[in-house]
This record gives sequence, structure tokens and C-alpha cells, in this order.
Amino acid sequence: MQNWFTCKVKYQKEDENGRVKNVTETYLADALSFTEAEAKIYDEIGQRVMGEFQVTSIAKSKIVDVFEYPEGDVFYQAKVSYMVGDADTGKEKKVTNLMIVHAPDIRVAWDRIHESLNNMLVTFVVPEIKESPILEVFHHVKSDEEKIPDNLTPVSELESDEQDV
Repeated sequence: MQNWFTCKVKYQKEDENGRVKNVTETYLADALSFTEAEAKIYDEIGQRVMGEFQVTSIAKSKIVDVFEYPEGDVFYQAKVSYMVGDADTGKEKKVTNLMIVHAPDIRVAWDRIHESLNNMLVTFVVPEIKESPILEVFHHVKSDEEKIPDNLTPVSELESDEQDV
């Protein structure tokens, strides 16, 4: 399961007229914790921004899915609603999820949301699509540090050894 964090970064940027101005940009990071999201932002933005920058805000995002396409210019935020049955009460309940999609315009964003969700087993509606302030998405990448140390055995290997006995 992905945990998305919205991160805002403030830094000074030179505009096309040569003037320096303060800008705040929004990024989306897939991370396990606020600390990991902050570290990921510092790592990624540190490679892109010359000079000092500051992470001014990190918040848990309500976004549940991200659909990226190579020819997208802007991220659009889509509200997707569908009905599900509650197993305890037997009543139907409306569920609304936020998703973002990369697209050149809002019409293509609508088409891509429908294309991406075409395999859902429930009928859904997209009551709202709007431009998102998110400029880039940073996905969780498993690093070498997360590799299991040599002195430990993965649980999956222990379980398979027990079944062989």
C-alpha cells in the first residue's frame, strides 16, 4: 500500500527577466513516514535546485492512486465516487477517493481516469476534476539499505524450511 505525502518546498528562483523571486512548489512523495518523505524531498530537490531551499510543509495526502503518462504536462486531481455494500448493515455506502492523473488538458485527464479505472468491478462516477498544484511525483524506491542483512534469514525461507520437514 502506498502512503502519499504532499510536500511544499520554498526556494528562490530566477524568472525570465532575471529577477529573483521566492517560489513555493508542491510535490507528492510515496514514503513510509513523514521522516522518509522529508528525506526523499531533500534528496530529490537538492539535485534540482541550486542554492538553499526549505521544506515548509509535509502533510499526509488523501490521494489513493497516481496515474502517470509520458506525454502529460500537468497533474489533475480527480474525485472518483462509487457505491459499496456494507457487510455488517447490508446498506450501500458511497465511497469517494482522490486520484491524480498526468495529462495535457482536463479532457484528456477525464479520459485517462476512465481508461485507468476501466477494470473496476463497480460503476463509478467522476464528479470533479481540477488542476493540481503537484509538479512531480516521487515514488518509493527500495534501496540497498532495506536489503536483509546477511546474518538474518527471511521469514519466507524459514516457513518453506518448516514445510519441507
